[in-house]
Amino acid sequence: MTGGAFPQPPGTHLAQLNVGVLAADTDDPRVAPFMDALDRVNGMGKRMPGFVWMMEGSGEPGTGNTEAKIDGDLRAISNLTVWTDVAALERFVWDTVHRQFYTRRAEWFTALAEQHLVLWYVPQGHRPTLGEALERLDLLRRLGPTAEAFDWAGADARRTAAERCAPALGA
Repeated sequence: MTGGAFPQPPGTHLAQLNVGVLAADTDDPRVAPFMDALDRVNGMGKRMPGFVWMMEGSGEPGTGNTEAKIDGDLRAISNLTVWTDVAALERFVWDTVHRQFYTRRAEWFTALAEQHLVLWYVPQGHRPTLGEALERLDLLRRLGPTAEAFDWAGADARRTAAERCAPALGA
């Protein structure tokens, strides 16, 4: 089955990988507001109802989980988390300070021509590796949404669809 929404199977959680390429090096003042907020935003995510797990970096202040480089690119960073379900992930994305940073992403990241977010279901208790997550992203890029790798629409994320169509804050 391709396209449409993929219901969450019993006994699973929702994994998500989001990759980006910073517009400047991590120690550059142009991305400092983003880098300076990582620990606060990630800490908030960890306290959200429905949060299960996050891939961690070294734990050094201001690094968040940006140390897992992709293809050796020092500006390519990733965020890999597991949530109980799409509703929990959407609450974090849209109902916290995360939303403010999401709306400012063009200030800190270069636009990617390819899909940069992938969602998939994992058995409860499974902690995906970055390699596994990148394979899911590649699958989504090659085949489009499938039950093994999908985007917000495949997760039936109605709230995200509505938020993306809403006017930008302050507009």
